Amino acid sequence: MAEFLVIVESPAKAKTIERYLGNKYKVKASMGHIRDLPRSQMGVSKENNFEPKYITIRGKGPVLKELKNAAKKAKKVYLAADPDREGEAIAWHLAHSLDVDIKSDCRVVFNEITKDAIKESFKHPRPINMDLVDAQQARRVLDRLVGYNISPLLWKKVKKGLSAGRVQSIAVRLIIDREKEIKSFEPEEYWTIDSELLKGKDHFSASFHALANKEKVELKSEQDVEAILKQMEGDKFKVVAVSKKERKRNPSPAFITSSLQQEAARKLNFRAKKTMMLAQQLYEGIELGAEGTVGLITYMRTDSTRISEVAQKEAAEYIQKEFGENFLKEDVRKEKKQNTNTQDAHEAIRPTSTFRDPNSLKQYLSRDQLRLYKLIWERFLASQMAQAVMDTMSVDLQNGNVLFRANGSKIKFPGFMKIYVEGTDDQVEEKNKMLPDLKEGDEVFKKDIEPKQHFTQPPPRYTEARLVKTLEELGIGRPSTYAPTLDTIQKRGYVSLDNKRFVPTELGEICNELMQEFFPDILDVDFTAKMEQDLDNVEEGKVRWVEIIDGFYQDFEKHLAKAEEEMQSVEIKDEPAGEDCELCSNPMVFKMGRYGKFMACSNFPDCRNTKAIVKEIGVTCPNCKKGNIIERKSKKKRIFYGCDRFPECDFISWDKPLARPCPKCEGPLVEKKLKKGVQVQCTKCDYKEEPQS
Repeated sequence: MAEFLVIVESPAKAKTIERYLGNKYKVKASMGHIRDLPRSQMGVSKENNFEPKYITIRGKGPVLKELKNAAKKAKKVYLAADPDREGEAIAWHLAHSLDVDIKSDCRVVFNEITKDAIKESFKHPRPINMDLVDAQQARRVLDRLVGYNISPLLWKKVKKGLSAGRVQSIAVRLIIDREKEIKSFEPEEYWTIDSELLKGKDHFSASFHALANKEKVELKSEQDVEAILKQMEGDKFKVVAVSKKERKRNPSPAFITSSLQQEAARKLNFRAKKTMMLAQQLYEGIELGAEGTVGLITYMRTDSTRISEVAQKEAAEYIQKEFGENFLKEDVRKEKKQNTNTQDAHEAIRPTSTFRDPNSLKQYLSRDQLRLYKLIWERFLASQMAQAVMDTMSVDLQNGNVLFRANGSKIKFPGFMKIYVEGTDDQVEEKNKMLPDLKEGDEVFKKDIEPKQHFTQPPPRYTEARLVKTLEELGIGRPSTYAPTLDTIQKRGYVSLDNKRFVPTELGEICNELMQEFFPDILDVDFTAKMEQDLDNVEEGKVRWVEIIDGFYQDFEKHLAKAEEEMQSVEIKDEPAGEDCELCSNPMVFKMGRYGKFMACSNFPDCRNTKAIVKEIGVTCPNCKKGNIIERKSKKKRIFYGCDRFPECDFISWDKPLARPCPKCEGPLVEKKLKKGVQVQCTKCDYKEEPQS
């Protein structure tokens, strides 16, 4: 019979850890929290220092009974939930339910599920950290006070099923504020002058820089461009200045939660929720044949970029073996915290073994698991590699009274760029084209000159990656909150995704307006960021959690009383769909459902007719020549194209069909999506057009 009981959160972890610890240990899973605030009521006693009322979560009775029976038989109980505030709170609730002394050495934490890490962690058990528990309780109570007071108001005044929360309300506000910026944006005209130049057989590009006396000129109109072109003389350019420099570029640090979500969105097209689900699987362990179940990455909810010395040494050994001595860091830089709010409780997200490269795991991982693991592995390895060295060259060329400038660069030594370069939200390609060998006094000749008209662009809408980055920079939310926040604001219908960018809905704008009028603090970025800092101070033992909640609630209660009295009901009118119901002839209207907009009869509930919204693209079906091609969505919300005569015609295409035929064979043309842009190509022959960004 096992002498020791270990309780973790998930069955997947339990199986792996039990194998590492041996026969004396029995490992069971609590399946997350076993106690929480009740769903049916506030569960917080405002009159008694905001004392929370915890109950056993519905459905967890059998689990708790099993754990109690196992605890009675064990010599000692170890609580091994995740190494963060939430995990500490789960351990505390378990200790309370199982009569475990929280001051005893009952708490075990580990950052990775590997044999060495698990065995080492059990050599250093500790008491439950009540500062961590209190920080979690404070957040839970705070969110309950906000949500369970404001949400019923929104149900009564706007629509049932709505919710309000500190972080989600800020996220919606950011999206709405950005949309206002876009709508109020007034584009400004500007011009550029680009020239293609020749030196012998080599050609390169240069752009207008200034007048010969170095005076800067803004090109705001075609007249400004013509005035510059008039000051040029012939086709000959003279090199008047050459600057050559060496530029070093540092690798990005290993992933934290937010940067992993951002990069997975950019490079893998993963939603934040999917990224965290896959990371959880990699952390908890994957079956690797004879090796058994192994945790492949360290804990994925972290905002620290710290790397253990053991991991640094292992990475250095791998780099030296695979790439050579030159690719090693000159010195192991101490990774700094990302910001003042960082909880440096554990490491950055990294592979548990550098030597377990992605190729060696292909047969064990799903496609998406492998892609995410590869991203984490490459980012970590690159963070431990030498700087990249770039040769840069800047050349000023004079023609008449006008200066053009050409810039070029090439990689002198790739360093970390050998395996990984961080992506960007705007997918701007870095130009690495080197210029011809030019020196002062050289003459080059104009091949072409092209003035171009441009207009300034409004700020872009938020993608998931950009919104997570903004929330992090503002100090709003923490690693565990980003993915559920983005999920909630979409489920509630406050925002929708258009081309992977957030757009506020009418419902979102109405709720935001009401919140700004009656609960300005909840939507105040600085106020919310300070609240996050206060919660961090609770974790560090600098302040009692009750004081934080009391300070917040005194003002909040006044705003709540005012809202109860003055908030007016808002009627959200259904948008006419522009057609009548084919069953009862009443007008059809647009409705918002769980899976997006759809059409429904306005005579509901007497008529329950509904229709999907059909979006025609103006193309006749190339298969049956009778129907029209319409845009559809798969169960996974991926757009595809099909004939509106389905099922009579079964034409479908993932690529967007075009109305014009192939100029080579008269076959159907489609727009093929590339990583950066689209390319028009024929489905029957090899005809292709130049890709468009």
